[in-house]
Amino acid sequence: MGKEQSKRLDLRVCFWFLCLLFPWLFLQVFWGNGVRQSADIGDSKRIFKVGRTILSGRREDEKQSGFLDFLLKGNDLERMMATGFACNNGYNYDDSYSKHCVSNLPLQIDTNTMTAIVQSRSPSFEGTVIRPYARQEDEILLQRVTPVKISAGNFSQSLCQHNHKFPAVVFSTSGFVGNVFHEINEIIIPLFITTRRLNSEVVLIVEDYNPSFMKKYDAVLAALTSSEIINPASNKSVHCFPGGVIGLKFHNHLSVDPGDVPIGLSIVDFRNFLRQSLNLRFNHISQIKRPRLLLLSRRSTRRILNEDAVITMMQDLGFEVILIHRAKTISNIKIFSKIVNSCAVFVGAHGAGLTNEVFLPDGAVMVQFDLIGLNWAAAAYYGNPAKAMGLNYLKYEIRPEESSLWKVFGGRNSTVFNNPSEAFPVHVGREVYLNGQNVRIDVGRFRKTMVEAMSLINGDSSL
Repeated sequence: MGKEQSKRLDLRVCFWFLCLLFPWLFLQVFWGNGVRQSADIGDSKRIFKVGRTILSGRREDEKQSGFLDFLLKGNDLERMMATGFACNNGYNYDDSYSKHCVSNLPLQIDTNTMTAIVQSRSPSFEGTVIRPYARQEDEILLQRVTPVKISAGNFSQSLCQHNHKFPAVVFSTSGFVGNVFHEINEIIIPLFITTRRLNSEVVLIVEDYNPSFMKKYDAVLAALTSSEIINPASNKSVHCFPGGVIGLKFHNHLSVDPGDVPIGLSIVDFRNFLRQSLNLRFNHISQIKRPRLLLLSRRSTRRILNEDAVITMMQDLGFEVILIHRAKTISNIKIFSKIVNSCAVFVGAHGAGLTNEVFLPDGAVMVQFDLIGLNWAAAAYYGNPAKAMGLNYLKYEIRPEESSLWKVFGGRNSTVFNNPSEAFPVHVGREVYLNGQNVRIDVGRFRKTMVEAMSLINGDSSL
């Protein structure tokens, strides 16, 4: 009996010894290596190394692989691996120019001066100044964007008034805010591209903070970050991060290119994200029981002068027509996105309002009035993106006699109609074709387009 008691006592002592030993081993192995937090990014497990290892500095010849590598490729990624910091400078297909800078090293941002210091001792580190707006080719627009100065150096943690466990993403809401095309094309989609792989584990710093923009897209922004958004104008202090991105990655007009970084992300992912964040009901037109059609009516330029006749024809074909023309309704994205999402067909003349095609359910039909002199813009901004979104795209090409320009500039032999790109200087052409044109639709000819639209939503490909 005494031996059994002694054996039990020994087992108890071993048990409590192991209980004390295991936490000590855990701290030595993990905390000693500076591991604070891990996060799933894509298919692999990445590590945010924000402990003592990085803050004490790496060897200069050590590769700086990190959790934001997915935002760079090629030579930019090689620079990142070498120094822990790199900027992407690239021209897109139409010569639009974008730039964003990425740091895998600890980053200190002073929101009072908008200066950023990367914790780096690399002799090959190149500092830069960036105005964090997705498209860089418009120099006049960029003057409204507050610059961020980025440099390398050592900073003490004692200087950090706010320590964040997630990386920073710095961008501006300046630019063409107030125009839905530019808001979504140059801020919302690039922000999605830049942050989505971080699974909301990111801190947004919004320069040139626009309250109306922030309120309009609050549900979308809330789905991209789990942290409080920082407005430098009202939060003038020093913030420290495990890394960060300054500027946003831009792919193309209303586009998310799966072949560009971050590889594999697509416009389909963006549309699914919008449905979730805005609580949109319909994923596919098969869920819509009636052939609902949304006609976007314009009240200034590019008006449909015989709109009532067009609506009557649509109704005769069996469409339930919803006419929207109030700017207040269109600008309320939470309401208008649900209206668009409930429709199987979306019709309108070229203009920013067509950006709302992003809310249409899969399989819907997008019909654009292709006006004189606007053919390239119609395809590049709305037509081609619609196809990539999984929509059926139909264009109704306006003939010269349907345009209000016919009475002003004469018949078909006029350069205004047969060679618009050569008819005027660029700034004059914009005023003529974009701001000085209305249309009177040939209802009989347009009816054929709408018959095709009806056949598409009914799944009849024989017409």
